[in-house]
Amino acid sequence: MLWVAPAGALLFGYLLGSIPFGVLLTRWGGAGDLRRIGSGNIGATNVLRTGRKELAAATLILDALKGAAAVLIVAHVSPLDAPLAAAGAFIGHCYPVWLRFNGGKGVATMLGIALALHWPVGLVYAAVWLLLLGMLRISSLAGMVAALSAPVSAALFNRFDLVLMFLALALILVWKHGANIDRLLAGTEPRVGAHTGDG
Repeated sequence: MLWVAPAGALLFGYLLGSIPFGVLLTRWGGAGDLRRIGSGNIGATNVLRTGRKELAAATLILDALKGAAAVLIVAHVSPLDAPLAAAGAFIGHCYPVWLRFNGGKGVATMLGIALALHWPVGLVYAAVWLLLLGMLRISSLAGMVAALSAPVSAALFNRFDLVLMFLALALILVWKHGANIDRLLAGTEPRVGAHTGDG
């Protein structure tokens, strides 16, 4: 029965991570179905395209909090299984069963996970994300570079136990940004504040 705790951590993380806050908040806030707006993505960048900055901010915070909560709750019960809860939450956000596995790209959720698993890694992640976002105003590029900074900073902080997990999450995040990468290479990726594209 040694598999019960790891499986439970993974499932709990997935269920918590799969809560589509962007979809729920825009619906409750009268902004319509987020999946029919802009890029159709369920993350904060696309919520911003509704013109409701408060909903975008709430989506960002809640998406980060669900990643952090999955880690912290499981860590309280079974510390060794916290990384599994983190992975489950990230997968749940990116591939939620409730939305036919068509979810977000994981930038905010990975931030919450990083802060909860090892806060210095989370601080580096946040600093890279905010710095690039402020300089370039390209949400996708800032998010991908921030995600890739996580396994690097984990290694620098001697948290080699987390490097492979952060690397796996970062690669999934980059994969989810495939269309953005195509537009970045073509020079057509919109900046924050644009009403088209794929955030």
